[in-house]
Amino acid sequence: MSEITQRKRIWGWFFFDWASQPYNTLLLTFIFGPYINELLGDGSRAQSVWGFGIGAAGLVIALLAPVLGALADTTGNRVRWIWGFSVLYVVGAAGLWLAAPGDFNLLVVMGFFAIGLIGMEFATIFTNSMLPELGGRGQIGRISGNGWAFGYVGGLITLVIMLVFFAESGTTGLTFVGLTPPFGLDPAMREGTRFVGPLTAVWYILFMIPFFVWVRDPAPKKPLPGAARIALRGLVGTLRNLPKSRSLFAYLVSSMVYRDALNGMYTFGGIYAAGVLGWSVVETGMFGIVAIIAGALFAWLGGQADSAYGPKPVIVLCIVVLTATAIGVVTIYPDSLFGIGVAEGSNAPDIAFMIMGATIGAAGGALQSASRTMLVRQADPTRMTEAFGLYALAGKATSFIAPLLIGIVTFVSGSQQIGVSPLIVLFALGLILLVWVKSDGDRAV
Repeated sequence: MSEITQRKRIWGWFFFDWASQPYNTLLLTFIFGPYINELLGDGSRAQSVWGFGIGAAGLVIALLAPVLGALADTTGNRVRWIWGFSVLYVVGAAGLWLAAPGDFNLLVVMGFFAIGLIGMEFATIFTNSMLPELGGRGQIGRISGNGWAFGYVGGLITLVIMLVFFAESGTTGLTFVGLTPPFGLDPAMREGTRFVGPLTAVWYILFMIPFFVWVRDPAPKKPLPGAARIALRGLVGTLRNLPKSRSLFAYLVSSMVYRDALNGMYTFGGIYAAGVLGWSVVETGMFGIVAIIAGALFAWLGGQADSAYGPKPVIVLCIVVLTATAIGVVTIYPDSLFGIGVAEGSNAPDIAFMIMGATIGAAGGALQSASRTMLVRQADPTRMTEAFGLYALAGKATSFIAPLLIGIVTFVSGSQQIGVSPLIVLFALGLILLVWVKSDGDRAV
């Protein structure tokens, strides 16, 4: 096999974001989430169920992520691990086809959803750990931003495909451009909308090909006797010494909080719009297009700013914007906007929520890109996969808190608006904790 150039390796790495983004775009946020809301017919109940299901998956990810990362650093073969987790991704996504109206086993469907989500998150740990090998200190911010933007474009294309050809309105059975779903899909059984699961699986299979062809681990490691024991011992040592690495420790806790809040925004955005404003799957999908375009553009711009000024200023600015946006979102009602009543039938709340969605997409894209660059600056280069495992732990150890808080507060209050208010507190707490984070980590001391 001819030598793989660094440029091809970078592009192969980009293709993981392209291939995996539809799980977030189509399933978590803009198509499948609102569809669940339609099936259950109760926005508050759907929001609660969604929160409990994703929280359970997050708990599994939190428990296993650092162990798997440590094991990968000890044994190598990260690409082989990615193969395995890709199988979970594909099986979980494809299984969502079972969410048929009138014959809907919520437990089974949420089980498949959790399996796919776990596969995506674990595969992401291993691909993120490859970032420092793709460029120098001044390049990885731009590479991270470009990859995130590329992923958003992939998500955007799949969302357009779903809206144009497949996601039918529950009343007309036609897509938003007036087409009947192809391949003989039955609109009465919502087979066009349910096709979102198989489409996500097929998209991943197709576009992971460049990744597996062009991305290689730097050098294979010989299997060590007792590799699992060595990995666990190293992980225990890392955890024991983590408080001594004050900047890394503060960053992991801060990112744990603010990423939890951001994921809460993404996860509940579609269900919130469907339940509060009465948006259909198609309308929520259009909202998604606006948010994704903004996310792609600002992930790219954030990557340029990251390379020029470092990731910390980008992170701080994005959290401030997201905090203000969260405050704005909870004041949007069908009959009022920011506490001011609007005329009956006014589309002002819909327009305001669309603007909020674009803002969340913009700030969220730049924030996530800069966050993985910041971890590279904080972590030990020789234990990078373990570090991203800890990063996943930090993101998932409390990942059930935002969904569960939203689920509980929504259930108790009976209000979707009040239900998402915990996100404001989480963003603010994450911002405060960044005070103790050094731009270049503890190595700068």
